[in-house]
Amino acid sequence: AKPGRMTSFVARGSHGLAFNNGPPDFSETDCQSIQCKVMKFSPDGNIVAWCDAQNVYVLELPSRRQICRLPRPKTIGLAISPRGSYICTWSPYAVTAATPAGSPNLHMWRLSSGEPVAQFVQKKFDGWSPQWTHDEVVCGRNVNNEVQFYGEGSIGGTPTAKLRLQNVAGFSVSPSGPPYRIAAYVPGSKGAPSFVRIYQYPNFDGPGSALANKSFFKADQVELHWNRKGTGLVVLTTIDVDKTGGSYYGEQGLHFVSIGGESCAVPLAKKGPIYSIDWHPNSNEFCIVYGYMPAKATLYNAKCEPIYDFGTGSRNTVHFNNHGNILCLAGFGNLRGHMEFWHRKELKLISRAQASDSTSFQWSPDGEHFLTATTSPRLREGNGYKVWHYTGKLLYQWEVAKPKDELWEVTWRPSPPETFPEKPIVMPSQEEQQRQDEAAKPVAYRPPGARGKPPSTVKIHEEEPPQGALKEEGKQQSKSALKNKKRREAKAKEREQDSEAVAAAAVVSPAADNPCLDRVDSEKKLRNLKKKLKQIEQLKQQQKEGKQLEANQIEKLKNEEDLVRQIRELE
Repeated sequence: AKPGRMTSFVARGSHGLAFNNGPPDFSETDCQSIQCKVMKFSPDGNIVAWCDAQNVYVLELPSRRQICRLPRPKTIGLAISPRGSYICTWSPYAVTAATPAGSPNLHMWRLSSGEPVAQFVQKKFDGWSPQWTHDEVVCGRNVNNEVQFYGEGSIGGTPTAKLRLQNVAGFSVSPSGPPYRIAAYVPGSKGAPSFVRIYQYPNFDGPGSALANKSFFKADQVELHWNRKGTGLVVLTTIDVDKTGGSYYGEQGLHFVSIGGESCAVPLAKKGPIYSIDWHPNSNEFCIVYGYMPAKATLYNAKCEPIYDFGTGSRNTVHFNNHGNILCLAGFGNLRGHMEFWHRKELKLISRAQASDSTSFQWSPDGEHFLTATTSPRLREGNGYKVWHYTGKLLYQWEVAKPKDELWEVTWRPSPPETFPEKPIVMPSQEEQQRQDEAAKPVAYRPPGARGKPPSTVKIHEEEPPQGALKEEGKQQSKSALKNKKRREAKAKEREQDSEAVAAAAVVSPAADNPCLDRVDSEKKLRNLKKKLKQIEQLKQQQKEGKQLEANQIEKLKNEEDLVRQIRELE
């Protein structure tokens, strides 16, 4: 680590706001006995702000020198710009007798002086925070039917650029640049599909201004996940009601869009919800946890091609550490809290651990340690946090002093990526790994009548092993799994024999000697060509009506002459 910089974290709860050192000493350095409802670090970790229901206090770290105090008593939302130049506060929108039209509830302040810079009316809490580019050159906020952007020094004045889209519901600024890229989402209405478009600031006007466009149905809301370089975007779509009746929780889809205009649906090998998405820090791959339990986890490259399948398990979250050399797959919330840590380069399992009743997980900036916590209001019993090492070793544990006390949040103090250098990965010994595996195995409940008898070998779910580990784990598979495997191999062999027989028959009686077969094949090919030509005519009509076509649709239009020529030859 850089000189003078070590990991630290903050715990916020009914006891107040406690600042703690990270490994190895875990000493408490300060505690503010206040009712703190919101707390926020700056992205570089050099500033922290909180509200005690009376004022917003902004402190410099690690000295804890007070930078300013803002008189905003009902603040429940805080945001600090990437370089720590501005702070935004949000309080619930209210109408009073003195202000029947309402008053501004979103305020922006300059941190160096504590002076107000701008104020706006922002009724909804969702998407309330303005978004900056990483260098603070551009700031944007969503207003009715448009996204307004302010250049450097123009905040509080006239917007320098506007992205006008009817019913725009959200936007996201890429985490890199210049050039700066903006992704905007517009929900579908009256039979029209929803769409996400990527623009390059400030080129928002004109028919060809969008760098990429992806439209889709079944999307009541979306999540936009940029990679760190701002070259690719993963779009998670969610519809609240699954009209097919397949799921009570609605239906989800996953799409990839690149700034080069390419887009596609991410292929998923299992049906069910999509729980978690995380990009690798190198921006070239991402991992997804998805599917009905036991959930599947798959690693994809930037072309949406599966790289590695981690099999299935009791998991609903995925997290790369800051260096990208370790991947954590875990199951929290209503799951048992099992965690797996994988060596990304070698794709080997490093360790297993279990943090029962956990509601949150966060990697430390050093890439070696992580926090798990049980917080309110998700769980009101047994609130506390634990600090672990990726080898599965528990280093520190803290619980609330009284049963009625609550822990609301635990978070590491952020650090720039270059602060902590990457260290070689330490693999646990075989004995330690066996001990972790035994500790991670849940002890099944056995009724009194079944105790003392051999355990049942029946499994509700047959978990799939990671890709490439089938041979090694073949001896450990159950009888039913081995039986199914033999059945699949027999069917594959039967299909292979059938195909060989068909090929042999073709050699004896080639299709060229059978004019009936030739005529059937020609008619089938002609129907397919006419179908493609009809699709091209529909696309041309949509283009005339002003609809912007995707890159693959434009490629189809270029094939029109070739299709017409083939149809004439067959006719």
